[in-house]
Amino acid sequence: MVKRQKKIKVATYKQIQADVQKCHGRTVKTCWIAHVKELNRLSLRRSSKCLSTEQRKHPCPDSVRPLIEELMRRLGMLS
Repeated sequence: MVKRQKKIKVATYKQIQADVQKCHGRTVKTCWIAHVKELNRLSLRRSSKCLSTEQRKHPCPDSVRPLIEELMRRLGMLS
């Protein structure tokens, strides 16, 4: 018998931005989404615009993080 792994849906940054805008009326930056993904240990790629791998130029504000995480949970990206 083969066990099937739970498949995680991966939304694009544009989809996440649009859904947060639609549900909460808040515009989010892609760098905030990347920061939330990093904080939740999700895989992400480094931007070619990234100057430092140790410090974020625009970290996600504490007030926005729950909005992004809520959406990621609904999409199955977070448990």
